This record gives sequence, C-alpha cells and structure tokens, in this order.
Amino acid sequence: MALIILLVIIAAVMFWVLSAYNGLIALKNQVLNAWKQIDVQLKRRHDLIPNLVNTVKGAMDFERGTLEAVIAARNRAVNANGVHDTARAEGELTQALGRLFALTEAYPDLKATGNAAQLQEELTSTENKIGFARQLYNDLATQYNTRQMQFPTSLVAGMAKASPAELWEIEDAGERAVPVVDLGAPRPPAA
Repeated sequence: MALIILLVIIAAVMFWVLSAYNGLIALKNQVLNAWKQIDVQLKRRHDLIPNLVNTVKGAMDFERGTLEAVIAARNRAVNANGVHDTARAEGELTQALGRLFALTEAYPDLKATGNAAQLQEELTSTENKIGFARQLYNDLATQYNTRQMQFPTSLVAGMAKASPAELWEIEDAGERAVPVVDLGAPRPPAA
C-alpha cells in the first residue's frame, strides 16, 4: 500500500513538473509570437514611410531637414535590435513623423492630393495596430514573467530555459507628455 501511495505521489509530482514546464514553454512562444506581430506592423510602417516622403518631397523642397530626419529615424528603427532599442528608435521615428504630419498641414496642395492623405491614413492605421500589438506583447510578457517568478513554478523555470521578457516601455519624454487640449472660445487675431 505504501508503494502505491509513493507511486501516486511521484506521478502527481511528475505531472505537475510537466504541466509547469509546458505552461512556461507555451507562454514563451506566445511572447515570441506577439513580438513577431509587432515586427510585422513595424515593417509595414517602415515600408510606407519612403512612399510618403517621396509623395511630399516635391511640394516640401525647402523642408528637406524634416524629410531627412524622418528617413534617418526610419533607418535607425529598421536596424534596431531587441525590445529596448526598438522602442527607443520607434519613439524617435514617431516624433519625426509627427513633425512631418504637422508640416504637411501647412501645404494645402499636399492635403488636396489623395496620395499623401491616403498614405497618412495608412500610417495612422498602422500606428493603431502597432499600439494594440505592443499592448498584447506587454500583457503576455508580464504574464510570462509573473509565472516564472511564482512558487513553485519558479523551480521549473530553469529547466524550461525561461528568462524574463523585456517590456516595451516609452522612454521618450515627448511621447509621455500629455497633449494640451484647449476647447475655449477662439481668440480674435492680434491686431
């Protein structure tokens, strides 16, 4: 009878170890998949930017510095590796695109062409998809990190080669800034 009880205990422990191990592996793969989904959206963003720059280049010749800043930021973003570097490079690219979008507002001819407006809309849509993909990635990475640290699963984490996943964090103060919205009455122009 003692042998049967011992075998049941050993089987239960082995079942738990296998379950914890497989759970960590599953979460690890979900985190990797979530990162690849971000990567897909970033590639789409990176592919749209040269088209936008080429579309506005003719109308904005004297804004060459802004266009060059967008291209340089895009190149840094394309070549970034890892969550931390990618987040930083993408933050710089977002700021450069924001400056470009703000400048295009000053060019009625550009706003009238459907091509520039369509590219801006596609980039905006892609930005939203990137935001959702980053949220999913951070949710899964947090769940994976938490599971690794919880006892008794932490005893199996080494066997599963589990290591903490980096979270996508906003590093740029400009991205963290809260936009100021003034819904007050319009002011008359200064005389």
